[in-house]
Amino acid sequence: MYQEINFEKIDLHKKPPTEEPARQYYFMAKCRQWVDAFEQKKGRLPGACVVNMGCQMNAKDSEKLKGILETVGFVLQDSEDTDFVIYNTCTVRENANNKVYGRLGTLQSIKKKNPDMMIALCGCMMQEPEVVAKIKQSYRHVDLIFGTHNLFKFAELLAQCFASKQMVIDVWEETDQIVEELPIDRKYAFKSGVNIMFGCNNFCSYCIVPYVRGRERSRKPQDILREIEALVADGVVEIMLLGQNVNSYGKNLDVPVTFARLLEEVEKIDGLERIRFMTSHPKDLSDELIAVMAKSKKICRHLHLPLQSGSSRILKKMNRHYDKEQYLSLVERIRAAVPDIAITTDIIVGFPGETEEDFLETMDVVEKVRYDSAFTFIYSKRTGTPAADMEDQIPEDVIKDRFDRLLERVQKIGTEKSKEIERTVQEVLVEEINAQDASLVSGRLSNNSVVHFPGDASMIGKLVRVSLTECKGFYYLGEVAG
Repeated sequence: MYQEINFEKIDLHKKPPTEEPARQYYFMAKCRQWVDAFEQKKGRLPGACVVNMGCQMNAKDSEKLKGILETVGFVLQDSEDTDFVIYNTCTVRENANNKVYGRLGTLQSIKKKNPDMMIALCGCMMQEPEVVAKIKQSYRHVDLIFGTHNLFKFAELLAQCFASKQMVIDVWEETDQIVEELPIDRKYAFKSGVNIMFGCNNFCSYCIVPYVRGRERSRKPQDILREIEALVADGVVEIMLLGQNVNSYGKNLDVPVTFARLLEEVEKIDGLERIRFMTSHPKDLSDELIAVMAKSKKICRHLHLPLQSGSSRILKKMNRHYDKEQYLSLVERIRAAVPDIAITTDIIVGFPGETEEDFLETMDVVEKVRYDSAFTFIYSKRTGTPAADMEDQIPEDVIKDRFDRLLERVQKIGTEKSKEIERTVQEVLVEEINAQDASLVSGRLSNNSVVHFPGDASMIGKLVRVSLTECKGFYYLGEVAG
């Protein structure tokens, strides 16, 4: 829709529309007036820098922020020494918050040299009232604060910011709104993330996400399919369906639709070559979904299936709603249906009350599943979660010892798994010129592994058959197959 908007025809003398997204286009037109005035005064367009600090959901949100800024007339830049800086924050771990405070301190000195500079904060961290209170008190040079639920209002808030000489704060506790058809600036021309749902209902005891992202809200399947069709028409060949727990998609729709059924509809879209999705919660991964994955020609042979712990006792304390045996049974069914699938995972070490026996249960799952790779985390006490108040917090030296043992085993198994397809021919989606060697291009296999091989920019965005000549642990060197 935004590509068809004629901003010259928007009458700014009238009151703004009440319905979305027309209301936001009205405010984009208002912001364009501010940009015009800026250009007349300074002889150039204003610059903007969007800094993404979080997950794939945040990355998608950042693309929307960039799209709105570009539509308004800002020139996107990488440097934070510019006219408008916005941090799209994460709050999964408390050190993420500290990182933001540190960056704000640096920006204060930059803003002193450029008083017209504007600073905005959004994302999960802004959903915490104590964070907003701290910024109001200690970081008065911030101009705009908003959260995860009203990101669609960015243009309206920006206009308010331009008109105000005071800090603008607009953080919603929750919402059931999903606003479609706003501008977006994609990082890649050939692949894109697509939100299928927002929020989370799981309340894992260590996780702040449900408190800052709100309850699960699924987009209508027809809106998702229409977006993907438009992306494919614009050159996209790979999409990633995004949600905090994609397996629970569709439960809150007026007419419930399973995630497996949605995937079947996505598969029918002509021109789409690859489908990825994340994140999958084991408790909701159905046999229906496994069957759809098995017969699909487009769903990538990669599944991220967070374990978190191999101990049934700890899993119960984590409020994960499955035990060790159920997880292993699920993996067995997946591997039986899709033998060539790569399974990756998340594992937390040092959860409160974790004993050596509990840790060895985790190591046992690692040995049995043989993950292609794993993201391993030291438990981070997150204020505001039930786990933060649990007794038996584990000493740091014990956690570090367990973490090192786990990491060593995960990496060894991952290397062994990678070698299984060495010297085979695989299809690679070329993503970019290699950063270290301009004679090489880099891309990804269906199983998400990275491959580097000789090529040029004409290959970017194309699927190329590549012979994997050498496994280098977690990536491959290859050459175009003859």
